Amino acid sequence: MWIGIDDTDSPEGMCTTYLGAVLARRLEASGIPVHSLRLIRLNPTIIWKTRGNAAIAIGAGGDPDTAFSIAESLIEELADLGCERTNPGLVVCGDRRPPAAFAEEAITGFCTIEGAIDACIEAGARYRGWKNGRGLIGAVAAVAAELDDSTSEYLVYRDVGRRERERVVDRKTLTTAEEMTHPHTWDTVDAANNVVVCVPHTPDPVLFGIRGENPVWVSLARNLIESEDPAIEALFETNQGTDAHLLPGMIGSLEDGRSYIVVGTVSTHPATGIGGHVSVRISDRDLHLTCMAYEPVKGFREIIRALAPGDRIVACGSYRNNTLNLEKCCILDAPPLRIAEAPICPECARKMTSAGTRKGYKCRRCGKREEDPAVRFEERHLVPGWYEVPPSARRHLARPLCRGSPPLPDNVVNLISDQVDWL
Repeated sequence: MWIGIDDTDSPEGMCTTYLGAVLARRLEASGIPVHSLRLIRLNPTIIWKTRGNAAIAIGAGGDPDTAFSIAESLIEELADLGCERTNPGLVVCGDRRPPAAFAEEAITGFCTIEGAIDACIEAGARYRGWKNGRGLIGAVAAVAAELDDSTSEYLVYRDVGRRERERVVDRKTLTTAEEMTHPHTWDTVDAANNVVVCVPHTPDPVLFGIRGENPVWVSLARNLIESEDPAIEALFETNQGTDAHLLPGMIGSLEDGRSYIVVGTVSTHPATGIGGHVSVRISDRDLHLTCMAYEPVKGFREIIRALAPGDRIVACGSYRNNTLNLEKCCILDAPPLRIAEAPICPECARKMTSAGTRKGYKCRRCGKREEDPAVRFEERHLVPGWYEVPPSARRHLARPLCRGSPPLPDNVVNLISDQVDWL
C-alpha cells in the first residue's frame, strides 16, 4: 500500500517530511513494514504552495485500515492545525493507485480538491481532508507519482522542542562533505556566495538535509557532518533536481503559474532595474517574452547582462505576470557584436562626425562626406553553453548542471537542430 500526506506544516513550524519520518517508525513499531519513503515536490509557482511545497508518500505492507488510523492520529497530534493556511490531506491506497497523470499535473500545473477526491474514489483509496482539505491534492499526487528520474535526500531532524533555538551544525564539516561528494551531491553549501544552503532558518524540525544522486552518496555526505544530537533521520527518494516542473513552451502561448523551457532570440539590450534585478526580452518572430534574473541569483545576472540582440538562447523558468523568472539558460549562439561608428576620412585620416540625422558623416577639416558608417566586429567573452543560478537561489525541483546537460523536449530540439550537436 501507499500512504500519502501533505500540508501539515506552516511558517510557524512543523514539517510534512518530519511527520512522514515519524509515521514510518510508528508503522514499523505496529508491525507494518515500510519499504519506501518518497518526497514529492509539487508546482513551485502555485499560489497555495506550502513552504517547500513537498508531499510525502510511504510504501508499506500490511493492513490499510490500521495504517490509515495510525496516520490519522499522527496528523491530529503533529500538524499545525491552528494555522489558517494549513489544510492537511491523508490518502491510503492498496493495489490500485491514482493515475500518474494527476501527479504530473500537480507538479507542472493545477489540480482541484474535487479532482483529488475523484481520483481517490476511482482507486478505491481511503482518504480524509482536514479543514478545507487542500492537502488531499498533494497526498494523492505523492502516491500517484511515477519517478522516471529520481534523486535522494537525507534529512536529519532535531527535537521539536528545540525549534526556536539556533541550529548547531559544524560549518567546516559541511564544506568537507561538499568537497568530498560533489558532483554526486549538491546544494550543501554555496561557496561562491559564502552561504550554507542545507541548513534551514525556519522554526521547523529539520536540522539539515543533503541532496544527491542516490542513497550511497547522500549517506556518505551525511556521515561527514558533525552537529547537535539529532532526534530522528530519514532517507527519501525524491523528484528534486529533475526539472520535473518544466514544460516545453512557445513564446506567446505560456500559461500563468507554470514553468517552461522556451527558445528565443534576444531582441533588447539587458537592463538593470531597481534592486539589481536584470531584465531582457527574447522574441520568436513577432512574439515577445520578458525574462528576469532577480537579485538573489547573484552572479547569474552577469550572464544575462552579457547578452546582446541577436543571441539565441534556451530559457528555463516559471511564468507569472507575463514574465519568465529564470532558473537557468543555454546560450546557443553569441555572434560577435556588430558596432557601427563614424568612418575615417580618406583624405585627412581623421574620424568624421555626424552631419545630422540621416545625413551621413562629414569631415570637419576638408568637408568630405560619407553616407554609411564604418562597421567593426567585436568578439564576445560569452561562451555558448548552459548557465544556472547559484545553489542558494536554486529551486528544489531545478536540475543542477552537475547532473549533466538537461534533456530538452522535442519541440525545443527541432527549433535548434542546427546547433544541437554540441548540447
